[in-house]
Amino acid sequence: MSTWTLLLIALGVSADAFAVALGRGLHIRRLSVRDAAAITVSFGLFQALMPVLGWLVGVRLQDHIAEVDHWVAFGLLALIGGKMLHEALSAGEDDEEDEDHIGLRELLVLSVATSVDALAVGVGFAFLDVAIAPAAVTIGVVTAAVSLAGVLIGHRAGARFRGPAEIVGGLVLILIGVRILLDHLGVW
Repeated sequence: MSTWTLLLIALGVSADAFAVALGRGLHIRRLSVRDAAAITVSFGLFQALMPVLGWLVGVRLQDHIAEVDHWVAFGLLALIGGKMLHEALSAGEDDEEDEDHIGLRELLVLSVATSVDALAVGVGFAFLDVAIAPAAVTIGVVTAAVSLAGVLIGHRAGARFRGPAEIVGGLVLILIGVRILLDHLGVW
């Protein structure tokens, strides 16, 4: 997998983290360095760990579905991307109250929730024989950077970027899935 493809995947799976960080930044009255760092580090760390867990599962399944691995990778990326598009296009009103800071429990729940997509990507990485350590680090670092940008933009500008970020992220993942499928079918 090329560096550019990995970076695009990292940006795609970090779109949920960006959207949530944007929302949290919007609802924290006085954003402190501690809150911004907590969101950034937690989101980045979970996004780095989940692909490793998914890869471990995928490696165990690889021998059983080797003939259709490209379909599995395509399906996972298309499913994740489609889910992101659906969520972005069916978003409701924002009626959440502002808070003074983010709590540890909420931070952990949001970190897990935004990184589930990265778990599925990790499964796909196993089928594509991707070196998981550099991929996980790349995803974690990109997510941390995107999350920091999200929380800062959210605190300053509001939630108008949430939907577009999820739409772009979803489309990127779907297009990468299509490229993987076409590449394995010999069309690309």
